[in-house]
Amino acid sequence: MAADWVAPLAARLAAGEDVVLVTVAAVQGSAPRDAGTTMLVGASDTELTIGGGHLEWQATAHADRLLAGGGRPQVVRYALGARLGQCCGGVVWLAYERISANEAAVWAQHSAALAGGARLQRRLAAGDTASTWQTGAAACATALLGGPEDWHFVQDIAGSAFPVWVFGAGHVARALIRQLLPLGATVTWIDTRDQAFADVDTSGVDTRLTDLPESEVAQAPAGTFFVVMTHSHTLDFALCEAIFRRRDFAYFGLIGSHSKRASFERRLRDRGLAPDRLREMTCPIGIPGIVGKEPSAIALAVAAELLSLHHARQLLHQAGRPRLSTIPVRPDLPE
Repeated sequence: MAADWVAPLAARLAAGEDVVLVTVAAVQGSAPRDAGTTMLVGASDTELTIGGGHLEWQATAHADRLLAGGGRPQVVRYALGARLGQCCGGVVWLAYERISANEAAVWAQHSAALAGGARLQRRLAAGDTASTWQTGAAACATALLGGPEDWHFVQDIAGSAFPVWVFGAGHVARALIRQLLPLGATVTWIDTRDQAFADVDTSGVDTRLTDLPESEVAQAPAGTFFVVMTHSHTLDFALCEAIFRRRDFAYFGLIGSHSKRASFERRLRDRGLAPDRLREMTCPIGIPGIVGKEPSAIALAVAAELLSLHHARQLLHQAGRPRLSTIPVRPDLPE
């Protein structure tokens, strides 16, 4: 499961704040979020979400009580029906655990390890005073097993591996960056112009100014989503050639029309690119049905395309993970 909550947790602990982790331990039927989704509840606010609505309101109230009075970690069952004011119809089990600011140094290490590509695995059982957290553990499914008195929760945590490299800093690129960051993408943004990022908030983005953007392509990790939208067709083509020298990218999108694609295809074939590889290039870019030419509309279509492909890759990866049990027995604890 994604580790989007780990860095914010480490930051809050470093600031001296105790935090309650509220984690979706298991779901049955229709539910707002999947198992492993985690929300942070602090003394004055919450961060991230387990799905909103009355479920989240009750979860926040329960976490506030743990912040005020302490207590062991626990799992609580919620039926998403009329009694809870929600009509999903499913069942959600939430795990609650208070993390003390005294653990800030440990969580700084966990956050750094995840940023470096490691995995983090959580194990928590009924009666434990705290979870155990292990980095470098083998991947497994997040699962809640056992009964009301002997439940056992395992949470698998890893970075989302959603690297997006955007070439060009024009209006569409700027709108696209704003779309990508809240979706968990790790964004590298590259341009040739000295003032390309001068008036842009680049917090959380790796920005690079270089006279040879095509030389940066080789530095991207395997599985990168490449998006080319520079101010120059000549530079766009140089980037195409550099990207096609790789065979390990997740996506290569080139902004432009069908006529631009045809022109680039002809030139790439003349340069010796195998014709069957041309289908690896997406041009025009963006999901069908969004026809607006405004930068924000184009960015929305492209972000949706990237996210759908990223989710498809995640599902394929998760399908190969070993399971803890083929028939999980979920604890039926009182609400």
